[in-house]
Amino acid sequence: MISIETFAVVFGIASAVSWGTGDFVGGYATRRTSAYSVVLVTQIMGVITFPILAFTFSESLPSLNNLIWGAFAGFFGASGLISLYTGLAKGKMSIVAILAAVISMITPVIYSAFYEGIPSIFKITGFIFAFIGIWFIVSMNVGPKLKASDLGFPLLAGTLFGLFFISIDNFSATAIYWPLTVSRTTAFIMLTGFIMLTKTVRKPTSDVILIVILAGLFNTGGAAFFALASGAGRLDVATVLSSLSPAVTVLLACILLKEQLASRQWLGVIAALIAIIFLSV
Repeated sequence: MISIETFAVVFGIASAVSWGTGDFVGGYATRRTSAYSVVLVTQIMGVITFPILAFTFSESLPSLNNLIWGAFAGFFGASGLISLYTGLAKGKMSIVAILAAVISMITPVIYSAFYEGIPSIFKITGFIFAFIGIWFIVSMNVGPKLKASDLGFPLLAGTLFGLFFISIDNFSATAIYWPLTVSRTTAFIMLTGFIMLTKTVRKPTSDVILIVILAGLFNTGGAAFFALASGAGRLDVATVLSSLSPAVTVLLACILLKEQLASRQWLGVIAALIAIIFLSV
């Protein structure tokens, strides 16, 4: 008989694999089409899937105040994905994914320090590892040369994702799928309005559309698996496991795209992954 704790671990690992694969596929798709198109499909997947899950688990609708936080979450989440996918398309996937993940974890910790007091020794240790990791990854003297402009998108994406997590935290303490539904709906409306006003975003071609849909499915699946993991077991366990998603992105980039990192940069990647674990505890 499989224990509920085992299911929590399995769902947590599935969340990391799904999110990490979604980031890789989304970044790859963005190299062949618009980042806005990729993110728009991602939101559509959530708009369709999350209400079904909400009704299935009989979640009650949140209050108006929480709906406002949901609108913020949709804006920050969609903007973060656009920045991340653009960064993955323009830069080295291995570095972009790690930096974005580290910053996305640091931002909520800083927020918590102001509203909930000084962070624990684990989070302080995470800050140290994050600093070491970023220092080694962006080193200009060893390995592939990086420009300051290469760091803009991952830093922006990480900050926006951090604000997304903060918004969801303020959205509802009990509901899972309705907050995600409102978030994805808001993002969908925002992105659709932008596309209609600017008319600068091209539709994905037939040879790319399946890749874009796949990115949306993996991204939505990551959120769903995370919700299942946190519901089946401890939230900290689910967070630690799901936060390992950049490792999946890095692995896929190295295997499928043959990306190479200098040994010093690999130390930075390892330190950054350790930072994510400490910041998630």
